[in-house]
Amino acid sequence: MPAIEAHHLYKVFGRKGRAGVARLESGEDPEALKRSGLTPAVIDASFAVEEGEIFVVMGLSGSGKSTLIRMMNGLYEPTAGHVEVYGENLTGASRRDLRRLRRERISMVFQHFALFPHRTVLDNAAYGLETQGVAKAERRDRAHEALELCGLSGWDNHRPGELSGGMRQRVGLARALAADTDILLMDEAFSALDPLIRRDMQDQLIELQHKLGKTILFITHDLNEAMRLGDRIAMMRNGRIVQIGTAEEILTDPANDYVAQFVADVDRTRVLTASSVMEQPVAVLGGEQGPRAAHKLMREQQQKSLYVVGRDRRLLGYVTEEDVSANLDQEGLDTLLHPAPTPVHGQTALAELFGPSAATTVPLPVIDDEERLIGVIPTVTLLSALGAYADAPVVADEESASA
Repeated sequence: MPAIEAHHLYKVFGRKGRAGVARLESGEDPEALKRSGLTPAVIDASFAVEEGEIFVVMGLSGSGKSTLIRMMNGLYEPTAGHVEVYGENLTGASRRDLRRLRRERISMVFQHFALFPHRTVLDNAAYGLETQGVAKAERRDRAHEALELCGLSGWDNHRPGELSGGMRQRVGLARALAADTDILLMDEAFSALDPLIRRDMQDQLIELQHKLGKTILFITHDLNEAMRLGDRIAMMRNGRIVQIGTAEEILTDPANDYVAQFVADVDRTRVLTASSVMEQPVAVLGGEQGPRAAHKLMREQQQKSLYVVGRDRRLLGYVTEEDVSANLDQEGLDTLLHPAPTPVHGQTALAELFGPSAATTVPLPVIDDEERLIGVIPTVTLLSALGAYADAPVVADEESASA
């Protein structure tokens, strides 16, 4: 069961919002609604967030992403559609049920920290537990543990005014973690921070996610942040979700021209991985084969070298055409093996492959978590992977995207 499911969500602000939904469903232009005093903020949004996933909603100002997240915890009632949290219908829930869901299931991390200036760091981190009715000793212990997780050991008795912006945001994150809810909603949580602190907070979130495995719905207008954090990304434009996919899928297979333009300026080497550009080995010799078999394969496949693997598909090394041609009558390949280049894992970013590729004359071997050969990357393949979308214009704002 997904942690969060959004089913055909609409949010139309104005006195006749429901009538506005009907007009949108009939195909009427959202601009026509605006001229009649209605504001369509979210239009027919559907998605599911799996348990333990970081799902990022990415969009420019006015795209509807903040309105969308407010429907995820009941702050906004959808004009149409509904939200489910672990199968429980959030939309239309009673105030009592909403309070219970917020206490037990959903925590929120805000853009501007939302800390109480008169409370200590520890008491701020414990606030969610206080609203849950947790005993004082237990909530202080849990808040202290959360502060330690967020790198704030020793700051328990300080006030928020004594902390930097990044540290205050860590307190907000610790407060959400201390509540020990299943889901974290993070609305532009790092956008108020300067770039270096923002990067540090992204690192912190990735590290915490590896430890805790929370379900996180993260809102951002920063594409690089979205691609760095998101297991999957929902791209929004003018209230609609225009594509959902992994960073690689959005970068390599954009759904439309808008998305293609939007991702044109992304550093592909930081997003694409070895597994996304590798080729299947043309031919791989088993360790028990000899020079004649190697020579035959090389001629058939027009290869100057071949990797040799054992029965478990682990690399033994590689042989060259020159060596096997000179030793056709030899029984085995053991004496002809050259050490394989240091293999790279499928998850390795392209940016980390250029050095290893330049250091070898054979294609880079790519291995899986079991150290089995799963592909190769010739230098020409690595270079050509950088060429796609190189000439696409960059979208700087919603106006230029619409032009």
